[in-house]
Amino acid sequence: MTDVIDFTASCPRGLESLLAEELRALGAGATREQPAAVHFSGSLQLAYRCCLWSRLANRVLLRLGQVRIADAEDLYRAVAGIPWEEHINPSGVLWLQFSGTNREIRNSQFGAQKAKDAIVDRLRRQSGARPEIDRRHPDLTVALRLQRDTLDIAIDLSGTSLHRRGYRTHIGAAPLKENLAAALLVRAGWPGIAADGGALLDPMCGSGTLLIEGAMMAADSAPGLLREEFGFERWLNHQSDLWMPLREEALERRHQGLERELPEIRGYDADAKVLFAAEANIARAGLEKQVRVSCRPVAAFKVPSHRQVKPGLVLTNPPYGERLGEQEALRETYAELGRQLKKEFPGWSVGIFTGNPELGHATGLRSHKQYQLYNGSIPSQLLLFHIREQSMENRGEGEGRRTLSAEVEMVANRLRKNLRTTGKWAQKNGISCYRLYDADLPEYAAAIDLYRSLEGELFAHVQEYKAPANIPEEKAQARLRDLVRAVQSVLELSGKNIIIKERRRHSHKGGGQYRKRDTGGQPFTVNEYGAQLEVNLWAYLDTGLFLDHRPVRRHLREQARGKKFLNLFCYTATATVQAALDGAAQSTSVDMSKTYRDWAARNFRQNNMDPYRHQLVEADCLQWLEAAQQNRRGHYDLIFMDPPSFSNSAKMRGVLDIQRDHAKLIRQCMALLAPGGTLVFSNNLRSFKMDEAICAEFRVENLQLLDRDFQRNPKIHNVWEIQK
Repeated sequence: MTDVIDFTASCPRGLESLLAEELRALGAGATREQPAAVHFSGSLQLAYRCCLWSRLANRVLLRLGQVRIADAEDLYRAVAGIPWEEHINPSGVLWLQFSGTNREIRNSQFGAQKAKDAIVDRLRRQSGARPEIDRRHPDLTVALRLQRDTLDIAIDLSGTSLHRRGYRTHIGAAPLKENLAAALLVRAGWPGIAADGGALLDPMCGSGTLLIEGAMMAADSAPGLLREEFGFERWLNHQSDLWMPLREEALERRHQGLERELPEIRGYDADAKVLFAAEANIARAGLEKQVRVSCRPVAAFKVPSHRQVKPGLVLTNPPYGERLGEQEALRETYAELGRQLKKEFPGWSVGIFTGNPELGHATGLRSHKQYQLYNGSIPSQLLLFHIREQSMENRGEGEGRRTLSAEVEMVANRLRKNLRTTGKWAQKNGISCYRLYDADLPEYAAAIDLYRSLEGELFAHVQEYKAPANIPEEKAQARLRDLVRAVQSVLELSGKNIIIKERRRHSHKGGGQYRKRDTGGQPFTVNEYGAQLEVNLWAYLDTGLFLDHRPVRRHLREQARGKKFLNLFCYTATATVQAALDGAAQSTSVDMSKTYRDWAARNFRQNNMDPYRHQLVEADCLQWLEAAQQNRRGHYDLIFMDPPSFSNSAKMRGVLDIQRDHAKLIRQCMALLAPGGTLVFSNNLRSFKMDEAICAEFRVENLQLLDRDFQRNPKIHNVWEIQK
């Protein structure tokens, strides 16, 4: 094996950034995230260390190759071309995991069968023997993933999923996977709290997974130590001289960690039967002296009194019910938990993980951070709280209620309704930035966009629309204040998390321009389909991410694999980032703004994009297109052009009027396309009409690319797909 090997670590959705951080801490160099996985490179010893120490990964895959395939014969040839005799004894035991389909391979079971035939036939030609196919204790597990026409071929070094630590033989009714439990502890700040001596309590501990994972973190115990075996141990290239020292080191670290006095780690549950399962799991993990559980209802949840307990973390995964009747019964359970926390736990941090955020709100607590995660296939939230003194908490809530006038309550009700519909849609689809309100009530004329950072902090971006001329300025300002109060009440946000762009009105004709009210915030990073993108809600009129173009970026990403991509008027190049993450071979992004070019460069670095393959050009797009007619004809497979409606910037040689100039720009772009290439042309001029000559000269299709949060405003942009 080479010294530097490419690997992929898979994980539950929503844990990608945490896993990348963990892999870097274990010694991985550059990492690249994609949905539910992180790519990294390093030595074989690093892969062993990740299998042993990763608390968050599902699997660690050693990548053997990535090839383009069109049909079953291509699949067979690609797999048969791998020297499998170097990885498995011909008479050994083989297992294959195949996921994905394309136009020709429409069934993953068929794909697995074809790949199995390729491996078996090669080994039989080489040796005359063939391996047995069995998923129980295989000598080699081959993982194949087909996405569109690209096949990834890898060896699974993990064996069974790494979340199976080996201590959990008894589980409750709604088990929490071990690596998700570890992620909740990390997000809630448990490693730092434990190092400071703070306690860990779970009032509804079930089978004890959160407590056991928390104790293993506090004791510096590797999560893989209790596993019976790993997938790499029967692999022909396994190197015991690399593996055994890592295991011995982990055993010594666990021994030393358990010799120390750990913080108080205790769980409670009202169901005595489930506590038998918890006790069995705790004993199997070897943590009977470190973790204790007791039968106690939520109403009796208090700080343990048998020893001096330092305030720390209350973390729990309460039930959240699937039927309406169950949810109504649970509402009182959540409310009781909130009452006990406020009464008994001032100064503590709290985390509540739930698949029903409405029940989370029933606690009466205000979360300062929220993380979007998945419990299996269920979209869920980790709500984090700081418990203050009860009197202060009650006083703050009372004041909030008194400020809600009838007008504010009307707006608040609309926001709540939108959270139940658009908010749930966004959560289900993993969308962290979306439009919540778009002048739904005409007299409250503004757009409200929600942005959630990678760290889970929520921001509301409020943009006031121009009021009709017959509305006095004082009344318009009062309505804007009412709208902001409603946002504060419904979203439970502090003033620093609400950014307002209001219009400065003039006495002369012309309406006004935007005025920024907030200037003190810092840029932060958000996630969009695995891309990490910088947004700034304070410094500019635009935020760096056009939310209405989310489906346009998704459409471009779906077409970009293996293609040369050109992004004109690229802004912060978010479309280029999406194209690159799905495998664009190379790209060129052009914008005349140095501010946007620098912003785009930060987006590229954040997503580990190769600057030699993905180039940023600071230039007037009109002049660049003219020059490109001489040296780049037929060069690009996919072009995205999203010009402004009008521009007379001092940096430009002329004036851009998109209605007047679009036909020329389109023809210039079409000249740069390779045969079979596609231009995606967009603009936001509501009165725009496509030149009939363009429709006659090319194949022009008007695309309806709007997600649910912008369907109230279907004219917010125009998008066409144009081909020769």
